[in-house]
Amino acid sequence: MQSIDLHDLTVAELAASLRDRKVSAVETAQHFLNRAQAQAGLGAFLDTDEAVTLRQARAADARLAAGTAGRLEGVPMAHKDIFVTRDFATTAGSRMLAGYRSPFDATVVSRLADAGVVTLGKLNCDEFAMGSANENSAFHPVKNPWDTSRTPGGSSGGSAAAVAARLAPAATGTDTGGSIRQPASFCGITGIKPTYGRASRYGMVAFASSLDQAGVLARTAEDCALLLSSMCGPDPDRDSTSLDVPAEDFTRTLDADINGLRIGVPSEFFGEGLAPDVRAAVDAALKQYEALGARLVPISLPRTELSIPVYYIIAPAEASSNLSRFDGVKFGHRAKNFTDLTDMYEQTRAEGFGDEVKRRIMIGTYVLSHGYYDAYYLQAQKIRRMIADDFQQAFKDCDVIAGPVAPTVAWELGGHGNDPLADYLADVFTLPASLAGLPGMSLPVGFGARNLPVGLQLIGNHLTEARLLNVAHRFQQATDWHTRRPQGI
Repeated sequence: MQSIDLHDLTVAELAASLRDRKVSAVETAQHFLNRAQAQAGLGAFLDTDEAVTLRQARAADARLAAGTAGRLEGVPMAHKDIFVTRDFATTAGSRMLAGYRSPFDATVVSRLADAGVVTLGKLNCDEFAMGSANENSAFHPVKNPWDTSRTPGGSSGGSAAAVAARLAPAATGTDTGGSIRQPASFCGITGIKPTYGRASRYGMVAFASSLDQAGVLARTAEDCALLLSSMCGPDPDRDSTSLDVPAEDFTRTLDADINGLRIGVPSEFFGEGLAPDVRAAVDAALKQYEALGARLVPISLPRTELSIPVYYIIAPAEASSNLSRFDGVKFGHRAKNFTDLTDMYEQTRAEGFGDEVKRRIMIGTYVLSHGYYDAYYLQAQKIRRMIADDFQQAFKDCDVIAGPVAPTVAWELGGHGNDPLADYLADVFTLPASLAGLPGMSLPVGFGARNLPVGLQLIGNHLTEARLLNVAHRFQQATDWHTRRPQGI
């Protein structure tokens, strides 16, 4: 096998080639490090360390030779810069944490390492995962490999761009309100957010604790299943929100028949705000599912539009609490010039946080303040419960729910200017599942305007990741959208 072909292999194919000793882990890692360096202009990576990566690769080769290899032994991947890592800097895309080195690895990182994964580096993201375009990174925006004038989506834009550009076979991401699914859609790859609590949040820099969930982005549903199988599982000693549900092999049912599958199609996802090019691709995908034996069932999620105000009350409220720890006292940035303790707090946070983070902290502090808690935060939590109930009602009539990921294809970098509401509105189809704690994923199903990718969103009931991956895998067996690559890549 020639090394130039390595970036064409999926995670499953690379794992098999490494086990069969057709290629070494060192050769594989070096190949992807070279590609990352050659395409540094995309802005996908924030930190790499060739010595660390090759040391991990040599250790993987030794285990492969000794017959003690893990399931993903020698497979390289990169991590969103929200996961803390001992061997790479963790900044969360913020000046507040510039140069920070964690004394431990996040649970997701350590579990993947236990399975044999070799880390290529840390990937760019919106600051503290707050954004839909990856333009809020304190360091530089990420460019979409399909059109470098366009956003890759956010906040896991670095992860999506790296996988789409074949700089890494897969990457971790986090999804608070759609931050795996939307960039996966914009970059023409596959991404999944599991049920809230399926993957440990220990070592994830917190944004909104009741919403944040780790997931993965790769080219295929099969790859996502392999990686998710190693990532998930209870972590009661370190994450009190992790579910007491045993780890599961999500690959076991990938090939299960989907004949008779009931796919719920919510009318609220196909209204006036949906661009015609996106609708055409999604409709074609739904017809393909009918050809595979599935049945489309009209359903309603009546509070879909309310998910935007609900999310943008709850998430900023939790962010204002979580980010209070960044005050210049124990770790992170500290202002050089200040007069007293209060001034140090003010100067440190003014210098360390970007505009979007400040905006959300202020919103969150306001809705939690005396006199407004009941009017805003408490009411938002009540509607959140109603949104979750809407899904449970819908699942009485269907097995999975399908629809668009985003109302449009990727927009131009800077296209929303200084209008944060435009970014917020782009999350209307992904927010409901996040508020309900449900698993959701995006898979590529075609192209829209300017030959930009379109993703189909699949949403399942709690703990049905295996079913979602099966439904996506069967579609990918019958189509080739997931094999398409950006021109010149």
